Amino acid sequence: MALKTTPAAPGLAAATSSRLSAKAEQFTESVIREMTRLAIQHSAVNLSQGFPDFPAPAAIKDAAKAAIDADINQYAITWGAKKFRDAIAANFQRTQGVSVDPEREITVCCGSTEAMLSAMLAIINPGDEVVVFEPFYENYGPDAILSGATPRFVKLHPPDWTFDPAELASAFGPRTKAIILNTPNNPTGKVFERAELETIRDLCVKWNAFAITDEIYEHMLYDGARHISFATVDGMRDRTITINALSKTYSVTGWRVGWAIAAPEVTAAIRKVHDFVTVGAAAPLQEAGAVALQVPMSYYETLAREYLIRRDRLLGILTAAGFKCFKPRGAYYIMTDISAFGFPDDVAFAKYLVKEIGVAAVPGSSFYRNPADGRTHLRFTFCKKESTFQAAAERLAKLRPR
Repeated sequence: MALKTTPAAPGLAAATSSRLSAKAEQFTESVIREMTRLAIQHSAVNLSQGFPDFPAPAAIKDAAKAAIDADINQYAITWGAKKFRDAIAANFQRTQGVSVDPEREITVCCGSTEAMLSAMLAIINPGDEVVVFEPFYENYGPDAILSGATPRFVKLHPPDWTFDPAELASAFGPRTKAIILNTPNNPTGKVFERAELETIRDLCVKWNAFAITDEIYEHMLYDGARHISFATVDGMRDRTITINALSKTYSVTGWRVGWAIAAPEVTAAIRKVHDFVTVGAAAPLQEAGAVALQVPMSYYETLAREYLIRRDRLLGILTAAGFKCFKPRGAYYIMTDISAFGFPDDVAFAKYLVKEIGVAAVPGSSFYRNPADGRTHLRFTFCKKESTFQAAAERLAKLRPR
């Protein structure tokens, strides 16, 4: 996705203004998904879209098959099957130490993507503003626009992807309804530390704003990084809407089962929006999700160790090929600086890579409001198996810095 920084041509605007939504004119289709289509078209190694190319855990797949065979194939309760909501609550207590009421504080959605949008639609009124850190996961800008909010962007500055507290404070004001926080972060791999979260907390309290936190990479942590769920920070329990999903932790991105955890009155609004957007998430996959969320803690420890190996493998490949890499402390992406290759911008280089070298990555501009801010960046993902890394290494060896 890229937010459009210039208006449509006058002729196009005149032709479409009476028939199409002005909201849809403010952003493009997903650039990430487009890179996957190009990878398929050119038989390229796909290091663009963040889906594992290795199998999901057998026990979780078996649970889904058993649920289908047991005829759990009709509608679940709109806001989530009780067994699954109970498992979400138990898992949040076990991993984050936060007690939540599965009857009044959890909404099961069709992936974290729908959970995020339903949450925003539930709290946003026309004229509200939403603070978004950039580079950002490409959905956040359009989510703000679709919900009727005006996004206010605040930079995360490399190499450590820190924010300027003064810049953040200036983005808040009387119209601020929420801030979107993604930790561990896509695309940078930043893991927000407690002091940073407390700075954000103070602004949320001052301006009576919500924090909508995307914590889908919570178990992918490296080099001693620690995930702090924002709901655990003093003063944020009832101000935080925590978004998560099965997708990344259990390698089932195609299942589209996620959830939102929020205070009862907020949850009531989210549930109403969710009901009329999608009705409900897949019933047999919720049954399997209840099994997934009960895995022993050793599962998450092994997950982090294996992803650390993959991270270091791809860091080595990219560095050898001439990329400057920003080492991530969480999630499963690597942001790179492509200045050494001499291409005019990130899009030109990404197209060259996929068509001529045979490796797909995501242009950095898709993570910024102003494409020029991402023109020297590409994002690669390392949620891949060794044979994929080997193929990527062989192809990237053909690259030469200019």
